[in-house]
Amino acid sequence: MKKIIGLWAVSLASLAMPAVAQQASPVPHIETKDGRHALIVDGAPFLVLGGQVNNSSNYATSLPAVWPMLDRIHANTVEIPVAWQQVEPVEGRFDFSFLQTLLDQARTHDKRIVLLWFGTWKNTSPGYMPAWAKLDNRRFPRMKTKTGEDHYVHSPHARATLDADKRAFVQVMTYLRDHDPQNTVIMVQPENEVGSYRSPRDYGVAANRLFAQNIPDALARRVGKRGTWTQAFGAQADRAFNTWYTAAFVNEIAAAGKAVKPLPMYVNASLAGPSNVPDPTGVASGGPQQDVLDIWKAAAPAIDFAAPDIYDRASGNVALYLEKYARPDNALMVPEIGNAKEFARFLYPTLGHGGIGFSPFGMDATGYFNYPLGAATLDDATLDVFALPYKALSSIMRDWARIAFERPTWGVAKPDDGTAQSTTMGGWTITASWGAWQFGQKDWTWIKSSPPPWADQPVGGVAVAQMSADEFLVVGDHVRLEFGTAKGGAANGMVVSVEEGGFADGRWVTQRVWNGDQTDYGINLIDRPQVLRVTMGRYR
Repeated sequence: MKKIIGLWAVSLASLAMPAVAQQASPVPHIETKDGRHALIVDGAPFLVLGGQVNNSSNYATSLPAVWPMLDRIHANTVEIPVAWQQVEPVEGRFDFSFLQTLLDQARTHDKRIVLLWFGTWKNTSPGYMPAWAKLDNRRFPRMKTKTGEDHYVHSPHARATLDADKRAFVQVMTYLRDHDPQNTVIMVQPENEVGSYRSPRDYGVAANRLFAQNIPDALARRVGKRGTWTQAFGAQADRAFNTWYTAAFVNEIAAAGKAVKPLPMYVNASLAGPSNVPDPTGVASGGPQQDVLDIWKAAAPAIDFAAPDIYDRASGNVALYLEKYARPDNALMVPEIGNAKEFARFLYPTLGHGGIGFSPFGMDATGYFNYPLGAATLDDATLDVFALPYKALSSIMRDWARIAFERPTWGVAKPDDGTAQSTTMGGWTITASWGAWQFGQKDWTWIKSSPPPWADQPVGGVAVAQMSADEFLVVGDHVRLEFGTAKGGAANGMVVSVEEGGFADGRWVTQRVWNGDQTDYGINLIDRPQVLRVTMGRYR
């Protein structure tokens, strides 16, 4: 009888437990292994197929213009701001009504959230600080220029600014801990495009005193330099100094938030030129551009990775950006990229570098467009170029993320000059070419044909994951693929099979086998979401 009563009491207790406790899931995190990275969500690798809303779409009245757009492009994640001015309009009084609405609606629409904290910096400016902070220049001082005037950017050396920003951010993370046990929010970006334009650092009294000192030991160990900032960094000294203290400011905020709920946190960069060391006054000095990533790594260990915001349409430049940020110590994600048609192709090289996510900017129907950085309008033709690869990947999202974490990947976008691109994976070469119909060869003269409509358009790309020595997973559009034997490889190599299909419980399921016309002229992925498994072999 006592046993029955005890079981009954345990049963009642479980029923009385809060629903949030019963729905808790593992907190997302970044895993790194053998130089590859994975975003782990719900205990398994996850690929962010994202869409970032416009800056001022962070209100409940705007959300109805967000979800249909994300569904239209088959996105699984929304990147959306929560602003300091929004959650703490009056100092010490917090309002999380929008955040709760966002959580509720994201769950209803089956979307995960990457939360963007617009605090002391947003595109380097203090626009999203609450009025009580940005109007009090004595308590929350701006940087000083060389001539002693106030700069528009708040100083990263101001303790009061850091403490106030951190307090508000910790309140946001506390709210997520207590109201989001499902981990609808899977990552957080503390601040946005930090740094300053037109003045590479704060030239105030306190900053100048720090600048005259030797660089911190942790930085010296990381970069292999010692001495004062000028001795260590020469012409880039002002910028290196501002980078260290800006990164340390953001790191303290991120660390405090992670102490409450340890979600992955990243920073995004307003980029410098892809291959040059920039003029310190012509870049967002202090930001995590590709040439100062080592400073950020030393100053901000609480930041999981730095990410490029890409609005450069030149394919060669984008390739260099992706290469610079895809590091063994830095997971690659593209949290912002233009939403014009020519940017969609860059999803494929992002995947090829093992990227964990991709997100075009301005993906809502609120009527705002950041042309010429992005599209002048989001018409069907523009949305289709993002929807096509997203739809293909959404069907295998977890599987792609898992395989990419374990196996080599390669990806390429159609380059601006349209030249074919090749790689070697194991014993096989893979060549991607552009502007061909599905049937026939470009050099045929015995039958007349005109180029396909997409031949001169900046669309198309492919991503390949090596599933085993001779098996490859392929997604792409507007591309012709040809597999062959690598130089010096065994003779008699051939394509054994090309299967269209997908995954069920992690196992490949074939829907049909391509053959004959579908493979005689290469493997052509054009205008529909198809996933292929290509098997190579050799005959004896």
